[in-house]
Amino acid sequence: MSVADDIKKNAADTFGSKWSVRDGQVVPNASDLKLANDAVRFEKATILYADLDQSTDLVATKKWQFAGEVYKTFLYTASRLIRQHGGKIVSYDGDRVMGIFISSSQRNQAVSCALEINYAVKNYLKTGMKKHWKHDSEIRHVVGIDTSEIRAARTGVRGDNDLVWIGIAANLAAKLTSLSADKATWITKRVYDGLKDPQKLGSQGENIWHKWKWSQHNDEEIYSSTYWRAFT
Repeated sequence: MSVADDIKKNAADTFGSKWSVRDGQVVPNASDLKLANDAVRFEKATILYADLDQSTDLVATKKWQFAGEVYKTFLYTASRLIRQHGGKIVSYDGDRVMGIFISSSQRNQAVSCALEINYAVKNYLKTGMKKHWKHDSEIRHVVGIDTSEIRAARTGVRGDNDLVWIGIAANLAAKLTSLSADKATWITKRVYDGLKDPQKLGSQGENIWHKWKWSQHNDEEIYSSTYWRAFT
């Protein structure tokens, strides 16, 4: 068949077939699902996106070696901490990484991860960068977190495919990373409402979160924090 025939057949098969859906207990790999209308459902999952800020300017104005080292150290840091806090890395997209958390304490795990990412960027990465690069560049980032019902499905072509994550949290967590990097962590009200004191309060008992109306998304209630949490 021609390419056009393949595409038309795929559209007819996909739009014309019923979905097979099962509840998930673990985060699946792409090989766990069929390329047909097959999905794994999570009643609630928390999505974390960690994104470098102003990466376009970084690659346009700095040496490629410097940009590469910033990309590598930031993505390593975020990925290592996602795993450390019980999440699973499900995709890399240029200068950002997406993690999913599905445990009973998923919202608190994701927020703890974000606070430690903030600490690592401002302390470990900045310190390492300043030792080897003598200019005034900064590493800035944004983490977005949301929680909702999520389904995973397999997409792509045979021999070159991956999972797609279908649910409002996957979309909104990504959109939150477009907000100001002056506040490194952004979460929805759905996440905030599930936080326990260690993820909600600072060392003096103060609330570390500031409430906003998200004008780009129907004035939805969201929260930001500049707080970080040290770790070794």
